[in-house]
Amino acid sequence: MNLKLKLLFGAIYLIFFSTLMFVIFSNLDFKDLVDINFFKNNQQILNNFKSTNISMLLICFSIFSIIWIVLMGFATPLALVSGFIFGKWLGTFISVISFSIGCTLFYYLANFFFKEFIKEKLSTKIEKFINLFNKNDFLYFMLFRFIGGGGMPFVMQNIVPVIFGMKLKKYFLATFLGLIPTVFILNLLGSGVGNYLTKNDSIIWINLITDPEIYIPIFIFILLLIIAAFINKVFFSNKLSK
Repeated sequence: MNLKLKLLFGAIYLIFFSTLMFVIFSNLDFKDLVDINFFKNNQQILNNFKSTNISMLLICFSIFSIIWIVLMGFATPLALVSGFIFGKWLGTFISVISFSIGCTLFYYLANFFFKEFIKEKLSTKIEKFINLFNKNDFLYFMLFRFIGGGGMPFVMQNIVPVIFGMKLKKYFLATFLGLIPTVFILNLLGSGVGNYLTKNDSIIWINLITDPEIYIPIFIFILLLIIAAFINKVFFSNKLSK
């Protein structure tokens, strides 16, 4: 890809990124984030809109999530928000699909525009992973997603398969399956916070933390981290050491 096309793509990316940041920060007052009335009022507005326009809300959330993943490269806040708005089941469903589409689109763009650059910068750093993924790219990338990339930033996880040329269909399905456990737990937590705000007029942190809808997802998340560490040891660390 010639330099002019790279610069054009970079400029388009920066324009979209800057626009998204401007829209978010121009409509967000950070002091509202500790005001329960802000959440309760907006929750009521969302519930009213959801009761009559659920399809439209799902479409808007999905489109925003896809764009967010492509531009920002991380998903945790959106997973919490989807649980808050849609509940744990519907929230997980729409989140996993949207995140998987966003990740796959990001992977496609990275593979198309920056394949050689990514290979040059990353191939020597994860050479052992390349050999491992080449044995069974679908299985290992799905597990790689499940364990959170072994601490690798989400945006980096999205482009690792560029190095070993993973097919789009495999990438999408491996991402979809690998994200389900973590996204479900985050949606469960977001849903629990939403239910707590519905039932209470103020935030009492000790009551919030000891609410079963809050501490159970946190406990499950910790358990998931332990399972992820075990999977990392069995499927990655042990094999990479051989």
